[in-house]
Amino acid sequence: MPPRTTPTERQKRLGAEVRRMRLAAGVSAESAAGLLGIDRSKVSAIEQGIRTISEERLRSLACHCDCADAEYIDALVALAQPGKRGWWERYRGSLPAAVLDIAELEQHAQRMRCGHSVHVPGLLQTSDHALAIFRFAVPALPEPAVALRLAHRLERQQVLDGESAPEYVAVVHEAALRMEFGGPKVVRAQLEHLLNMSERDNVTLRVQPFKAGGFPGAGQTVNYLEGPVPQLDTVQIDSTHGPDFLHTEAQLAKYRVQLDWMEQLSLTPAASRDFIRNLAHEL
Repeated sequence: MPPRTTPTERQKRLGAEVRRMRLAAGVSAESAAGLLGIDRSKVSAIEQGIRTISEERLRSLACHCDCADAEYIDALVALAQPGKRGWWERYRGSLPAAVLDIAELEQHAQRMRCGHSVHVPGLLQTSDHALAIFRFAVPALPEPAVALRLAHRLERQQVLDGESAPEYVAVVHEAALRMEFGGPKVVRAQLEHLLNMSERDNVTLRVQPFKAGGFPGAGQTVNYLEGPVPQLDTVQIDSTHGPDFLHTEAQLAKYRVQLDWMEQLSLTPAASRDFIRNLAHEL
């Protein structure tokens, strides 16, 4: 199979895990190439996510690297399997690849946690709220691009629907709830939507009020997507240049602590609903 030119985040992640496993065992790229019966350049391509690796070769490499974590190996094998074409592929070439990567990672997440201090989480936004945010892009997006992003955002939200929907835990700061993107009418509808979503069995919404004081990572948007095993968790962070994806052990540990801290400073789900309801009545 020819190499990919633009691997997805999941494909790059598989390559990163292969490299991590090899380096942890002190196995050189030359030794791995000889073991797998391929050129050294192909080992590099696999580790960059631009070439696939078969289940047989992946399991052989894991054995050679003395990796005895069966669950982790099985998860890597599943990650290496060519999946069916996801709905987000319809936007390939029309939206930034990293935006599509978010949708793919959400689709495969076992559980999701997030902490937002300025924006309402994308999976919980109304269409009017999302439109207002998209229109603050720099440089300004043309209307066709705004329409594409909105359509993609609304399709992303379907991951929370259905019996097999993952658990979703969102901590939203009071500042995000008071930001008047789109004006009072849009904000009121957004708050009512949050109340409706918070009633779902798989959605836990917690408000962090101003009076809770400071917290780590203030101002940062954090989305933590849990994989089939903890080693394959992913942190996605928003920035002005686009989303960033993090997955080193130290990074994952750091953001787990940050989200735990934010949850501890937040109101209970029931108190959060009362808080949101009171805000909506103020408008």
